[in-house]
Amino acid sequence: MAESKKIVMVGIPGVGKTTLLSKMVEILKNHERNVYMISYGTLMFEVAQENGLTDRDQLRKLPVSKQQHFQKIAAEKITGHDEEIIIIDTHAFINSPEGYYPGLPEYVLKIIKPTNFVSVSAQPEEIYNRRMKDDTRNRDKITLANIKKELNVQSGMISACAVITGAPVRHVLNHEGKVDEAAAKIISAIGL
Repeated sequence: MAESKKIVMVGIPGVGKTTLLSKMVEILKNHERNVYMISYGTLMFEVAQENGLTDRDQLRKLPVSKQQHFQKIAAEKITGHDEEIIIIDTHAFINSPEGYYPGLPEYVLKIIKPTNFVSVSAQPEEIYNRRMKDDTRNRDKITLANIKKELNVQSGMISACAVITGAPVRHVLNHEGKVDEAAAKIISAIGL
């Protein structure tokens, strides 16, 4: 049996990653592909809940050593999947009290063994507007300058991941109202 294609998809909050992922999964399933999508943050939170954490947004405020522990367990759970296509929805970094902590440190990459990376971004103004409409999460204060900085940090982090693993990275702009176009670009770029 062929190994799973493991696609790690990153994007800062507000790039429209969740909507884009839903569209990609829909397209792939319509083409009878065996696809599984998993949110790394949700999986980490489930592990953290087993250890007493009650608020997902508190994950990023934990000491780095605790985050590392939860990351490792979540990565190991992902390797238990054997679907043809596994899409891992995550962030390239976590803005922790100690600084920007990699969402995909080397030990996580060695466990997951991604075959492709996709870095989703959007115009800073689009991201700002999307975040302002999202009342489902307890986010930090946002400014356009912070969003631009986060996009730069994401680009650097995901580039490092590509260098470490040797897996290609595809950068995609997810413009407002163009989710079908962005999904098609990603699916084509990763050979699906």
